[in-house]
Amino acid sequence: MRITCDEPLPDPMPTSPESQTARRETILALLRKHRISRQSELVSLLADRGHDATQSSVSRDLREMGVTKIGARYRLPDDDIADAAFTSIAGFVRGWQPAGPYLLVLHTTPGAAQGVAVALDDAGWTELVGTVSGDDTIFLATATETDQRRLTIRLAGAFPR
Repeated sequence: MRITCDEPLPDPMPTSPESQTARRETILALLRKHRISRQSELVSLLADRGHDATQSSVSRDLREMGVTKIGARYRLPDDDIADAAFTSIAGFVRGWQPAGPYLLVLHTTPGAAQGVAVALDDAGWTELVGTVSGDDTIFLATATETDQRRLTIRLAGAFPR
């Protein structure tokens, strides 16, 4: 097949926010589970899980997620903080889902929402404007759609499913 200048080149990477968020959540899970030292390794592991990614897109994802390479391993910026702060409450979190562009709804076991909301408020995450909790549900407010996507990634790191 011959591509001329008049034909648009196909975009090899999905650019929808949902695809990017899903890929980044997978990257997060992979970094937590494996000792990854090369981006090419990460590209291969993503492909095994159904995410087509180029090394440049993975590099961009890592940079935007705040991932650093310390020694021979990629590490998340809040690895130690999230582990310590959320270990005791992780079992209470059942899941979360977006509700519009600026709100996430987080579900907990009955009676646990207030404690989880306090921990989230105390975490100091810049993406999170505030929380409102009930008995088993927490509304997490963000200022922008981008903040909502970033918060989703942070939640996946703090509360692996």
